[in-house]
Amino acid sequence: FEVVPALNPLIDFRYRQHFRAKRGSGGAGSNRTGANAPDLVIKVPVGTQVLADDEDRSLLADLKVAGQRVVLLEGGMGGRGNASYKSSTNRAPRQHQPGIEGEEMWVWLRLKLLADVGLVGLPNAGKSTFLNSVTNAAAKVGDYPFSTLRPQLGVVGHKGREFVLADIPGLIEGAAEGAGIGDRFLGHVERTELLLHLVDAAGDDPVEAWRAVRGELGSYGAGLAGKPEIIALSRADLVTEERLHEVRRGLEGAAGQTPFPISAPLDEAIEPLLDAIIRRLGTEQERRREA
Repeated sequence: FEVVPALNPLIDFRYRQHFRAKRGSGGAGSNRTGANAPDLVIKVPVGTQVLADDEDRSLLADLKVAGQRVVLLEGGMGGRGNASYKSSTNRAPRQHQPGIEGEEMWVWLRLKLLADVGLVGLPNAGKSTFLNSVTNAAAKVGDYPFSTLRPQLGVVGHKGREFVLADIPGLIEGAAEGAGIGDRFLGHVERTELLLHLVDAAGDDPVEAWRAVRGELGSYGAGLAGKPEIIALSRADLVTEERLHEVRRGLEGAAGQTPFPISAPLDEAIEPLLDAIIRRLGTEQERRREA
C-alpha cells in the first residue's frame, strides 16, 4: 500500500475489490532465468487503516503520512531448475526445486480523516454553516436534520495560522446504538487535537443538547470524551440577550467553561472563537511534544 496525498476517499474500492499481482515469467532455453513481476502497489488516501478480516478487525497498518509505503504480502518465489545444481561432480543434475506460491489475504480498509479540530453537535446545530463561513468548503446546508451525510473537511486561515476543520454528521441521543446516522463517523475525529462543540442557542434545552452529545462521545470511547473541547453557542442572534445570558450560565455550570456565542451567517463573534482555537491548538501541540 502507498499513501497518495491527493487521492479521493475510498469510494473507488467499492467498485473494485480484487487485486492480483502479475505473474513472473517462466525460465527459458539457454539457462535463462524468468523475469520477476513488478510489485502490485495499491494507492490509498492519507489516513487509511488496513484491518484484518477477523472478528476483532485487528489493525495491520496505519497510513498517516503521504508517501508512506507498507508491504502487506510477499509475492511468490521462483523455482530452481536443473542447471542451478550443476557442479564439477554433478555434471547432469536431475533434481529441481519448485517455486512457492505468493500470499493472499482479505482486508478491510477504513479511512480516518486527518484534521486538527473536529466539529461535533446535534443535527442542525449550525456545523455546516460554520464550516462554510470560516473555510473554503461548500458543505450542504438545509433546514432539516442530517443535511450532512458524510464528513467534510475545510482549511481555516486565521492570523497567519492554518488548521484543518472536520465536520461530521450530527449526533443524536442513542447514536451509539444506531439511532439517526449512528456514530460510525466519529472515527474521523479520533485523531483531532481539539473538539469544537456547537450548541444551538435557540434550541429548547441547550444544556441537555450538550449533555446528549457528550454522552454519545463517552459511549463511543476511543478517548473522545477526554479530548479538549471548546463550546460555541451557534445562532446566538436568534435569542434575546437575557436568554443568551441564561444559556451561557447554564453551560458554564454543566461544562465548566464559558461558551462562545456566535452567529456564522452574520460573521458575528467568530474572531474570538478562532483566536481561542489557535491558542488551544498551540497548547495541545506543545504538551504532546513534551510528552
